[in-house]
Amino acid sequence: MHHGLPRQAPGSDASTRHLLSLCGPLPERPRVLDLGCGPGRSALLLAAEAGADGAVVTAVDLHAPFLDELRTAAAAGGLADRVRTVEADMGALTGEDFEDGSFDLVWAEGSAYVLGFDAALARWKRLLAPGGTLVLTECQWSVPEPSAGARAFWDPHYALRTTAGNLAAAQAAGYRVLGLHHLPDSDWAEYYGPLAERVRARSGAGSRAMAAALAATREELDVRARHGHEYGYTGYVLRPVSAGDGEAWPARPETAADTAAVRAVNLAAFETPLEADLVDALRTDGAWLPGLSYVAEAPDGSVAAHALLTRCEVGGAPALALAPVATDPALQRSGAGSSVVRALLAAARESGESLVLVLGHPEYYPRFGFVPASHFGIRAPFEVPDEAMMALVLDDSVPVPAGTIAYPAPFGV
Repeated sequence: MHHGLPRQAPGSDASTRHLLSLCGPLPERPRVLDLGCGPGRSALLLAAEAGADGAVVTAVDLHAPFLDELRTAAAAGGLADRVRTVEADMGALTGEDFEDGSFDLVWAEGSAYVLGFDAALARWKRLLAPGGTLVLTECQWSVPEPSAGARAFWDPHYALRTTAGNLAAAQAAGYRVLGLHHLPDSDWAEYYGPLAERVRARSGAGSRAMAAALAATREELDVRARHGHEYGYTGYVLRPVSAGDGEAWPARPETAADTAAVRAVNLAAFETPLEADLVDALRTDGAWLPGLSYVAEAPDGSVAAHALLTRCEVGGAPALALAPVATDPALQRSGAGSSVVRALLAAARESGESLVLVLGHPEYYPRFGFVPASHFGIRAPFEVPDEAMMALVLDDSVPVPAGTIAYPAPFGV
């Protein structure tokens, strides 16, 4: 059914290039592992364009005919010396070719579902060299409440989550998020267009097994036509948390002995004393939650950064407000701020909290898994750019409330 088709999942060269751009600088000739490569459309592009001089790509798939197609295409494109095919199970890679830290970039477009998102994150992490990047695409719900028709198709096949759920899983697995890319409808057309033509060409012919495959594919195409607005593919660009991301800055709950140092850090980090005064006011407010004010320590034991979570509400349901987050100006961009935020969010998750809200820089907070709060129907009680008001779901088993955020009184809003 799928032999000779250009793709085995939604995607496009444009999306592959965009995901590659989100990885940041790569070695001049990076070592790339393409898992579940299929006929190798992504592998060929990566071999030609990843790194200043192209990449050396190890392409893994269990289906030998796909690997045959890839080798033929690589030879035709003058890339035979850059693409090596391996017939193997991408969930059980062993041997000297797949030792820990062997690859600068691990790539998996449309294949992680075979293992499951969480299992893929766990099993493939060891393959990354220090500073390496994992890129994978995952099908997920794009609406908060999918219809019964959409669920009737997907639930028996694969348990889709939302972007927030997958981001939370990535963070829990020890990754930071470098970027996200929601694949456009045209990427689905690149996959389903040729597949639909194949179905029409094969109709009425073949074995009983082929008839069953045709029926299943027609159902899949029909569900996409009727419910495609409810689900889609998203690309995740992830990097394991390392010392440069904050492990060099141990974080812990603040103690009474830290009060003055916390105020000093907030005074130094901001142009006015408003944030420092806010922390002091929240200490005596009912919104204060013991154990959810964290500091990161500098090597000399002083307070390098501070982050605070206090109780707020969304539509009457409990949530947490992340504010303020402050780093000693002399230590900014050192990883101290990231360390204290990650530790604080982990503490909130462990204490049973399910939702965190932050008003902040849209290029900083997504690394922790935050997405625009408007995705969930959550809005601020004041005018604010949509991308700056963000939410992080810590427990996607709890329904996400919609409505206006009610901040504690010390916020003055």
